[in-house]
Amino acid sequence: MAQDAAVMAGRFLRTALARSTPNRVYQEQLDGLRRLPERDRRLLLEEFADRYRRQCDTEPVQAKLLTQIVLVGQGLDGLPLPDERAAQLERIARTHCFWYADRYEAFAQAEIAAGRTLAPAVIAAVRRSAMSADGASALVEFAGRLRAPVLNAGEEWAERAMADERWHELLAYALTAKAAKPSTAWEKGGRAVLDRLGGDAVRGAVVAWLALVGRPRTIELERGPYEPDVNNAFDPFNANALRGLAWLLSFLPPHPDTVRALGALAQSALRKVAGMGPRNPKVANAAVNSLARMEGDAALVELARLGIRVTYRGTAKLVDAALGARAAALGMSREEIEELAFPAHGLTEVGRAEFRLGEAAALLEVRGSRAVIDWRSAAGKQVKSVPAAVRRDHSEELKELKATVKDIDGSLSAQAERLDGQFLALRRWAYGHWRERYLDHPLVGTLARRLIWTVDGTAVGFADGRVRTLTGAPLDQDTANATVELWHPVGREPAEVVAWRHWLERYAVTQPFKQAHREVYLLTDAERNTGTYSNRFAAHVLRQHQFHALAAARGWRNELRLCVDDGAPPATRELPHWGLRAEYWIEGDGQEYGVDTTESGSYLRLRTDQVRFYPIDAPQNEASTYGGDYAMRVRDGRDPVDPLPLTEVPALVLSEVLRDVDLFVGVASVGNDPTWSEGGPEGRLRAYWSSYGFGELNQSAETRRVLLERLVPRLAIADRCTVEGRFLHVRGELRTYKIHLGSGNVLMTPNDQYLCIVPGASGVSGAPETGYLPFEGDRTLAVVLSKAVLLAKDTEITDPTITGQLRR
Repeated sequence: MAQDAAVMAGRFLRTALARSTPNRVYQEQLDGLRRLPERDRRLLLEEFADRYRRQCDTEPVQAKLLTQIVLVGQGLDGLPLPDERAAQLERIARTHCFWYADRYEAFAQAEIAAGRTLAPAVIAAVRRSAMSADGASALVEFAGRLRAPVLNAGEEWAERAMADERWHELLAYALTAKAAKPSTAWEKGGRAVLDRLGGDAVRGAVVAWLALVGRPRTIELERGPYEPDVNNAFDPFNANALRGLAWLLSFLPPHPDTVRALGALAQSALRKVAGMGPRNPKVANAAVNSLARMEGDAALVELARLGIRVTYRGTAKLVDAALGARAAALGMSREEIEELAFPAHGLTEVGRAEFRLGEAAALLEVRGSRAVIDWRSAAGKQVKSVPAAVRRDHSEELKELKATVKDIDGSLSAQAERLDGQFLALRRWAYGHWRERYLDHPLVGTLARRLIWTVDGTAVGFADGRVRTLTGAPLDQDTANATVELWHPVGREPAEVVAWRHWLERYAVTQPFKQAHREVYLLTDAERNTGTYSNRFAAHVLRQHQFHALAAARGWRNELRLCVDDGAPPATRELPHWGLRAEYWIEGDGQEYGVDTTESGSYLRLRTDQVRFYPIDAPQNEASTYGGDYAMRVRDGRDPVDPLPLTEVPALVLSEVLRDVDLFVGVASVGNDPTWSEGGPEGRLRAYWSSYGFGELNQSAETRRVLLERLVPRLAIADRCTVEGRFLHVRGELRTYKIHLGSGNVLMTPNDQYLCIVPGASGVSGAPETGYLPFEGDRTLAVVLSKAVLLAKDTEITDPTITGQLRR
């Protein structure tokens, strides 16, 4: 019988290991083995155990042996390899999910049958696996019987929510939210739950939980091969509860905390995860739909903010629809709705507000792109930190004040992005509306007063409390019926542009983005010769994911290139006010999976090609993701559409589109990465890195050079710096350095040795402040200046990664 058992065990194991085995066939054989007498079954189990102990199989086969022991031995006690089976259960607890055909739920079923309590992490793995087990009814049925804990462990928000049993009814109901929107029946049931638990109590609890969404997992998972970054993703089981909680909040009366929490949830749910994309668009959509259901200005403000920030297409459409519905209801345009929704965040005058907290006062001011708080004691004396009495007696007001500062910072960033995108929107304002919605608005005014506008064609800025012309004189023309537009340097005389730059310096105005110093891209002779396309930004190598994020932020649509046999359109930007579509042709770089791609198969880098313009309704071009020529997809009998001659593209459109593309290259190129001096995989990009990192300046770098020629003489290190050609030369005590104005890369004497200085998120570590700059947002300019200040005092550098290079 022992020999028969060995044969049966081998045959059954081959069936179990073969992925081509139909589930029905496997189940019939398993049921047949389970019907054997107990003695025969135990012989079979020992055969599996002996083979396991010999350690002659791969890890997946070893796991399969343990699984067959549990499955064939169902109902028997004293199964072999108890320690090994316990270890396998621990491995399951650390996985995100398992393939349904592996039947790992059998280990959990065996634990329950033995009267032992399953670990919450095991339950979580089983539930997640059941959600992706299409057609595996046994796994789905078993997972559905696991009622406790009510949510999956491993996420901080979920564990906080489950800690108090009074909320378990709420959480269980929220888990039933599995549709795109709440049905009438679901809403009725949700309102009943809210009535039982108390709306205000629910709001306070849920808002506190949502503040924890997206924090690092409390139970770290082991990421499998080709699996996305599961530790930064939402648990899909808990995501249904998040969707339900968002819906439930929309049934309550509007509240600022609710609005803020839903907006933050939408953004957190859309945060990109490696190998996955957005964490959970369904949760983001639920948050947006809940905001759309709410009445009041606060929800409208949050929708308008999301309208600027959200780039994920599906969610962006929901935001647009919600804002469009509000606009239609009020008989206004979408743009007017957004302007009326600008939040003041408690500011009582432009960029300023004072709050009394007991006897202390908090002066909130907007300085540049940030809100800051200065504290004053009861005696009116300025203090450096929050007074103890405020922390003790006014903790809630202090918490709200800190939240206001955070909201202001977010709104400033969003409004700056919105204003920067207005150049191609052809927006015009009546003077009175402009003053109300922009210049004198408590929040937006801090941005609008740092920009240049035209009033009936006269260019004006704001300084010393007045609207002033280029000469500095107050605007004295009749403005009752005047029209206001945003000023742009295209079409302006160079002398006027330079004069406005000097005006900004005279009044120490730092613009929220480049306007007076904005790059202008005029048609070149080469582009006139090519006729319908520009090669100005071709033949570059970009980091794909950084390019993808930048493109979305600038209003472009792009698809991540995967190293698979597929097609994709170019990166495109639609310009509805002009009836045009701009295209930037790109392709994946390299073909080696795992070297040129992420684990999930998306290219790490792209190669760039032409920029073209088409009518906005022209059929879409497409090319293989492996590379090759683009071709127009023509359907329904339509004829191909030729690209527009560049001479027919309006100068403003051409300049702004090419500026976007220049930004993509300037930020995402591997050539400006100081760690790429060896040229990446096999050094094949070394020549590109050198040519870009130290080559001719593009338009944005040329603008940087002109600005530095004026700024450098005002620096404390002016006697050690000169701008010459492509470089800022800096004389230190140990060496002389050349900082490239396009990439920020550094060469040093003798022999132009490369000096690697890796800037952090806030610039170069250890470098002091560099003083006044006429605009925000040029990170490379800040890096160049901070490196110059650092290297001018090279004997004081303490960073060993830099000093080690200086001593060579």
